[in-house]
Amino acid sequence: MTTLSLCFISIAGLLPLAAGAAVTDPPDSSAPVTLLLWPAETPGVAALHAREHDATTPKDGLIGGRPVIHLTDISDPTITVYRPARTRETGTAVVVFPGGGYHILAMDLEGTEVCEWLNSIGVTAILLKYRVPDPSPHTRPFQDAQRALGMIRSRAGEWNIDPHRIGVLGFSAGGHLAVSLSCGFQKRAYALRDDADRLSCRPDFAVLIYPSYLATGDSASTLDPAFHVTRETPPAFLVQTQHDPEGVNNSIAYYRALAHAGVPAEVHLYEAGGHGYGLRPSRLPVSRWPSRLAEWMQSMQFIPPEH
Repeated sequence: MTTLSLCFISIAGLLPLAAGAAVTDPPDSSAPVTLLLWPAETPGVAALHAREHDATTPKDGLIGGRPVIHLTDISDPTITVYRPARTRETGTAVVVFPGGGYHILAMDLEGTEVCEWLNSIGVTAILLKYRVPDPSPHTRPFQDAQRALGMIRSRAGEWNIDPHRIGVLGFSAGGHLAVSLSCGFQKRAYALRDDADRLSCRPDFAVLIYPSYLATGDSASTLDPAFHVTRETPPAFLVQTQHDPEGVNNSIAYYRALAHAGVPAEVHLYEAGGHGYGLRPSRLPVSRWPSRLAEWMQSMQFIPPEH
């Protein structure tokens, strides 16, 4: 096993809802609350004709001995807010982008399970159920991500969130979405709908776990020129394995661009583990990435040391 760490200082609510309203009024204030993302019609192409469903089949493999939800045909995007115990709240929030190649969303492996872990370290987790399937250039998921950040900032006081400590965490294609937002927050990709869209959609930090579709070129070793990294790009934490079929250069290319721009970044590269493991435990060192992330968040002062 080879581990390389480089550091510069540096399923709830799957049905359509009323805009901005909770699916239910949970009796327990700590219970997850799901909100419709868009008021009135969603922007972009027309809604899908198929009904939202779990596309998992018996042929799909197990991860950590358990199946994975493959949610698809999503035309009504939502955010679901998972709040930690009041005694552990840090004021930091993370918006979680599940992966799935922009065809499905791995809603448990890279969604709800991650939100529960974030709660355990005192972080408010917001799970974005973005629209899929969506062909390149993935405009609809990008619109959903921009909308989510503004909406969360508009309700930061209600959810006891510091509006200057809102990060994003993306897996695989969700990592690509996180980078798209990190590099594309300057202008909304849709006509403004309300006051939430007048607030910044820039993440304060980004966490990329086995990101996809970032590297390009003959050797897939350079960052896709669609991404313009500047000093305003948020700091990032990255994890990938040498044997990832999507290519370890996705993390390396983005890390190099961040370092060149003087943006704080930390990358953890492991020999084994493949792709799509979430945070389910295994015998491999890569499965300990959540501990490394918590340490990084402490070092960046997004959460206090005791968490």
